[in-house]
Amino acid sequence: MHYSGSAFRLEALPDGVLKVVFDLKDQSANVFNALALKELGEVLEVARTQTQATGLLFTSGKPSGFVFGADVTEFLGHFKKSEEEMRTWLAQINRVFSGFEDLPFPTVALVNGFALGGGFEIALAMTYRLATPKAAMGLPETKLGIIPGWGGTVRLPRLIGPDHAIEWITGTKQYKAEEALKFGAVDGIIEDARLEEAGLKLLARCVSGEIDWKARVAQKKAPLRYDKIESAMSFEGSKAFVAGMAGPHYPAPVRAVEVMQKASRLSREEALAIEGEAFAACAKTRTAECLVQVFLGDQYLKKVAKSVTKGAAPTKHGAVLGAGIMGGGIAFQSASQGVPVLMKDIKTEQLDLGMGEASKLLNKDVEKKKINPEKMARIIAAITPTLSYSDFSTTDFVVEAVVENEKIKKSVLAEVEKVTGADAVLASNTSTISITKLAEGLSRPEKFCGMHFFNPVHRMPLVEIIRGAKTSEDTIARAVNYATQMGKTPIVVNDCAGFLVNRILFPYFKGFLHLIEDGVDFQRIDKVMEKFGWPMGPAYLLDVVGIDTGVHASKIMAEAFPERMAYGKKTILEVLYENKRFGQKNGLGFYEYEIDKKGKPVKKVNPAVYEFIKPLVTKTIEVSDEEISFRLMIPMITEASRCLEDKIVASAVEVDMGLLLGLGFPPFRAGALKYADSIGLGKLAEESKKYLAIGKVYELTPYMKSLAAENKTYY
Repeated sequence: MHYSGSAFRLEALPDGVLKVVFDLKDQSANVFNALALKELGEVLEVARTQTQATGLLFTSGKPSGFVFGADVTEFLGHFKKSEEEMRTWLAQINRVFSGFEDLPFPTVALVNGFALGGGFEIALAMTYRLATPKAAMGLPETKLGIIPGWGGTVRLPRLIGPDHAIEWITGTKQYKAEEALKFGAVDGIIEDARLEEAGLKLLARCVSGEIDWKARVAQKKAPLRYDKIESAMSFEGSKAFVAGMAGPHYPAPVRAVEVMQKASRLSREEALAIEGEAFAACAKTRTAECLVQVFLGDQYLKKVAKSVTKGAAPTKHGAVLGAGIMGGGIAFQSASQGVPVLMKDIKTEQLDLGMGEASKLLNKDVEKKKINPEKMARIIAAITPTLSYSDFSTTDFVVEAVVENEKIKKSVLAEVEKVTGADAVLASNTSTISITKLAEGLSRPEKFCGMHFFNPVHRMPLVEIIRGAKTSEDTIARAVNYATQMGKTPIVVNDCAGFLVNRILFPYFKGFLHLIEDGVDFQRIDKVMEKFGWPMGPAYLLDVVGIDTGVHASKIMAEAFPERMAYGKKTILEVLYENKRFGQKNGLGFYEYEIDKKGKPVKKVNPAVYEFIKPLVTKTIEVSDEEISFRLMIPMITEASRCLEDKIVASAVEVDMGLLLGLGFPPFRAGALKYADSIGLGKLAEESKKYLAIGKVYELTPYMKSLAAENKTYY
């Protein structure tokens, strides 16, 4: 007996044990694609014919892990089918998974690494699971707007109990082997070298009758042992909690709880049918479509970064100029990811501030048990504060993070270039200033680029890598590499005012300022945009960014794009700035801020702010919530399209992922251009006509008009 395909092998071991090896050819990791699922069914049929078999081991041939789940790119085609066709597809797969569960002998999954989504579901179909210490498992499907569809909502509650299963499925967390063992999701933790041996011993105990393996299988196939009162307490309470955590735009987590509740008193086959029906319904939602696009966008960015950095030298020792909030955050991020860094400033108190910020962040991680005190000490030791350039000759990569002023930045960059090695890369952490302009005073402009981090650095995943007119490709590769080393997601951007994210953001702010002028309350605008899905509305966001920063950046954007971004009269931002209302940084902006017991700023409204707004209001209009969202989103969408058309980035995916990772664009809408596709370019064109009198910021580009006329999309 033997089976050998492109994804699976079936081998015979001594004592009647069968060994299934998942080893997808020409791939670094195992994923379930159509080929793998077809061969898995064939392996099952061969295993069924082995009348002398005593047990089966399900293993991975990949050192990288067990099974990373389904091949999302391939399965997108299934999501486009009808719900009935999707249910048929799921039923075919579940017949195979259930077929392994129904074999007349015990089965053991040997989980040697990541077992996610469908990968964990095939492990759940086995009688037992043994895992290596570094294994991690979970069911992250609700992150994609769907629910587990290959038995996850059926088998996991019967294995670890519904309360824990709800936590696993709606929380989308990856659980390490030790945690999974406590829940009962795995049956033992074994070192890699002994994993197969342990699996064979477990099967032998089953065969000898020492372990009642048939009872375990029966438990997974039967209804849950919950009475009606227990069921109501568990599921109804969980639904309310999950709904509150997920929010109104993400229905899949609540749907998963409903499925588990409805199926709890049913047999396996009936429960799988309920799961399949719900999966198909979720997969047809706009939310699922967008969340899958976000997942694919993330994979695309990783692929691009890998391609760009091929052969690029890693950064072994970095340096940061400026120990302010941004400089300190960059130094902390570098050190925390294992790259030692110099942090230079001209004042001792600034260095103390930067080191204090790093210590504060690390203390929080210690409190949350993300790191231990020893690791904290190592990270602090990896940041060397200095007032001089004496050690800069040994650094590979210098990030300038001084004040956002072109003249000062040019002076500092020219100064540091003289003390660094000929091969060192210089980068400026600027949010708006042209990289080509900043390079004008450098003798090695090819070794210079932009590296725009977002605040707060430790939380925001995006780094824009900006290519100046003379930046070399090697410099770009090394900057992308350093950003990746820091655990960030880099996007390469061509030089222009505001680069990608801020260039798109400021037309959105301009739409907001025009609404203020038309007498619309900023609090209402914030609430509408939060309901739209933004983490905060534009007034609150401007307070967080800093009113002073907003005024400064607005002038740069207006100078670069006067037709669309010049305002022509005094704005509320300038009025607030003149009255020293700088936002959260001094506690006064659109809102006023008090620090709570946890040290976080809490916003409140002081009616006095309306005295600053009143003189700027030229009329009072009646406007619907939908109109408010259109008046802010149309300028953002049109500028996003211009960035794509101007080749600021290479693809619509990079435009949208930049907005998601840099601004917190609502993931369930997947970005400005995907959102434009969702509402339709024709509808967008009609809406934009209503606001053309306000200014050019509402005018669609010829390219956008052609897409609308031809009923085409960005994706």
